[in-house]
Amino acid sequence: MANDWVIGRQAVKEAIRAGHRTQSLLVAEGAGRGKAGLGPILQLAKDRGIPVREVPRRKLDQLAEGGNHQGIVAQVAAYKYADLEDLFRRAKERDEPPFFLLLDGIEDPGNLGSILRTADAAGVHGVIIPKRRAAGLTVTVAKASAGAVEHVPIARVTNLNRAAEELKERGMWLVGSDIRASDSFTQLDYNFPVGLVIGNEGKGISRLLKERCDFLVRLPMKGRVPSLNASVAGALLMYEVMRKRK
Repeated sequence: MANDWVIGRQAVKEAIRAGHRTQSLLVAEGAGRGKAGLGPILQLAKDRGIPVREVPRRKLDQLAEGGNHQGIVAQVAAYKYADLEDLFRRAKERDEPPFFLLLDGIEDPGNLGSILRTADAAGVHGVIIPKRRAAGLTVTVAKASAGAVEHVPIARVTNLNRAAEELKERGMWLVGSDIRASDSFTQLDYNFPVGLVIGNEGKGISRLLKERCDFLVRLPMKGRVPSLNASVAGALLMYEVMRKRK
């Protein structure tokens, strides 16, 4: 299996905690190792038997490709995508109605990372992304997610519309956001198997996928900018699901 790199203290810590992917750590020469520095991460690596090697900081700069590595980089096995069955299994293990995200062409890695971070916090059971014209799981995404990529199963499908149909056949209800929708996002109950559909940063949800949505809801807007950033809109929707389910 190919290897990848995870950069930054929080992302590296979560990669180690995930247990199955971390191969080794590279630490910048002279990096702080106290309680406020890399010490806790290095102790965690020692407890897990993960080798640690000191290297010149410029080596980490090269691996991070301009990202803020904070003096530490982890070499990890390439991320393994889940399948839809894994997502349903996770919901069943928690004894909760399935709660998934369908990301329709989120192209910005920072947005994808932010969405994954919120998904972990809001109790989402899994995320579904398309293989084409969308960001995949990269170092940038892992860093932006603050390690959440290690805890939220992500399924990558060939055809998002076909996946949506399969979810509906299995009892899921799809909820998409649309500025022209008549109902506010706060009006739904969400105590049912729900798939939140979050659209592309510029174009929103594609026409075909929007037609498959059982509900379209709007996020009230008072300003002149016609839409929210995808990760912000997704965060509002996810937390509304969590709030209603409580």
